[in-house]
Amino acid sequence: MTHSTSSLACNASFLGPTLQEMCGGSSYYLFMSLLNAFAIRKQAIGGTCERVTSIVSPNREYDYVVIGGGSAGAVVASRLSENPKWKVLVLEAGPDEPPGAEIPSFFNAVVTSSLDWGYSTTNESYACYSTNGSCTCHSVKVLGGNMVHTGMIYLRGNPTDYDKWAALGNKGWSWKDVKPFYLKCEDNREIDRVGRFWHATGGPLSVQRFPYEFPITKAIRDASLEAGFGTSDDLNGDQLTGFNVVQTTTKNGVRQSTGTAYLRPVRDRKNLHISLNSTVAKIIINNKTAVGVEYYQNGQLKKVAVSREVILSAGTVGSPQILLLSGVGPKEHLESMGIEVVKDLRGVGENYHDHISYSVDFTVNEPDVYDNNWAAATEYFAFQTGPLSASGLAGLAIVLNSSKSTSDYPDIQLAGYGYIADCAPGDIGALRSKGKRTVSIWVGYQHPKSRGRVRLASKNVTALPVIWGNYLADYRDVEGLIEGINYTLTLSKMEAFKPYNLTLTNQPVAACSDYTFLTNEYWACAIRWSLSPQNHQVGSCKMGPPDDPTAVVDPKLRVYGINRLRVADASIMPQIISANTAAPTVMIAEKAADMIKKSHQHRSCKNY
Repeated sequence: MTHSTSSLACNASFLGPTLQEMCGGSSYYLFMSLLNAFAIRKQAIGGTCERVTSIVSPNREYDYVVIGGGSAGAVVASRLSENPKWKVLVLEAGPDEPPGAEIPSFFNAVVTSSLDWGYSTTNESYACYSTNGSCTCHSVKVLGGNMVHTGMIYLRGNPTDYDKWAALGNKGWSWKDVKPFYLKCEDNREIDRVGRFWHATGGPLSVQRFPYEFPITKAIRDASLEAGFGTSDDLNGDQLTGFNVVQTTTKNGVRQSTGTAYLRPVRDRKNLHISLNSTVAKIIINNKTAVGVEYYQNGQLKKVAVSREVILSAGTVGSPQILLLSGVGPKEHLESMGIEVVKDLRGVGENYHDHISYSVDFTVNEPDVYDNNWAAATEYFAFQTGPLSASGLAGLAIVLNSSKSTSDYPDIQLAGYGYIADCAPGDIGALRSKGKRTVSIWVGYQHPKSRGRVRLASKNVTALPVIWGNYLADYRDVEGLIEGINYTLTLSKMEAFKPYNLTLTNQPVAACSDYTFLTNEYWACAIRWSLSPQNHQVGSCKMGPPDDPTAVVDPKLRVYGINRLRVADASIMPQIISANTAAPTVMIAEKAADMIKKSHQHRSCKNY
């Protein structure tokens, strides 16, 4: 049984849902069916001749088993399998990437599809009142992970973020330590514009701006200058604040996840096996040592042995869940679930946090037309340009500092939303509604102080875990969002928007009627009713030094008290970085693979 497909035999098996399934709605069906067929046939988009084939009969033993083939796991597996002597198995809970998801404008459709885990938080005391204290938090099960559904933003955060990690006792994680791994992963296709001090070429992950900008982009840029917010040529470079058309993880108008960038090019390695639709039940631990993994595939329980290490890269919800199912976590919780305690590790599932946001909405004096139509689709499939080659206004950002921060360590990010060329009936001029077009500014507070946790609902592998975000428990988070909202309202009043007649559409929240509309007191109330986590969840397997009682992994990402087990994903962040988390997750995985390689080379030398 071969585990990969040759370049001559195109493989359309093991793919996720179609565009028509993701979009739903009978009025969309025909147009979306055709677009899905075009995405499959167009190799520059769907890449069906470069897909992996899921292993059916795995080996009994591997040197390394990587749990999760997502944003981090795909990187770790690709790098470890560079050594032809090491046998590597990836266990991914979902299918391969749907070809339609490679079209940048369809990022929203992915998170409402069957790929979504269906997570939501519960028992929120300070947020999401409009949904009974439950906030939605999207995460998908698919090869390539959350880089298949995000807005593709390539931001690294602030160098100070990493220096803070190091100051907490995490040696080797300062900015100067992690920067080489950012450069290692990157193939910047605008290197002449952004320069080689901050960027690099030759890595697996393509980075560039979307090839299309909507006309309103100029007005937003001009308004930022008019408001005194400034502009930046590169938010990953010298200028950390201001308006920017952000670089993205795309290649010539097509999404690039880590599955695309790191696994497809090496799909023919004989020592790399990938098992799709494989849900991990637990890590097998004997004498405080990881020796194997149990998982379900198509309803069948399977086991594989591990001779070197298990690397857990299942994400900020999945990684603590699997540790807990394996008996690693707070003793009291494990006993309450009826799970044998292998290691009492109190930090597992703690320190869960996320960027938080609030939507400020406007209309512009344009009809509310669908941006996806026959003309736009024809341009995209011919040239990978036009509205489908971008995520609408989501590729724009304005980064600012609140009164509690400084310009060299900004904490507010305004992101555009609107003009998204996704699910549509196809007719040119077709209307979404009879009203005016709506655009939004998502106000994000990037230095949240509130912390929550992840716990098991039961010891049933298929039961979704209990997530408590505890959002807005720290009032400083509310204050940060209010300052961002006020920045947005200031921006909206600039002369640059006059041709668009930008008009605020947020309506007063009835439950906040005791406060004057648009005052700080009003926003403090309204935020609690309609908060949106940014789906940048981190922290639940916190990295920390040995004297940190809440740390789960050490600075080499080894799980405390368990041999041959590491965690490598966004869950290890002790504090969230100041921007979107996709690029930092890739960096963490690159660094993890490097540390694993060096540790075993060192061991081999000692044995010799």
